[in-house]
Amino acid sequence: MTDRFLRHKQPWTSDELQKLHRLAGKGMALKALSKALTRSEESIQARAKLDGLKISKLR
Repeated sequence: MTDRFLRHKQPWTSDELQKLHRLAGKGMALKALSKALTRSEESIQARAKLDGLKISKLR
């Protein structure tokens, strides 16, 4: 469980941002985005809001 949050409070890289935009654009759900980017759902939601992205709520 602790290995999930090794990247806590780490800045987003340009590669991660591109991946977030691409996957969110395809309609990927929040939980799947979290696994794909190895970031918490809260972190992804906050970044998506900052970038004006819509994240699917499907689980």
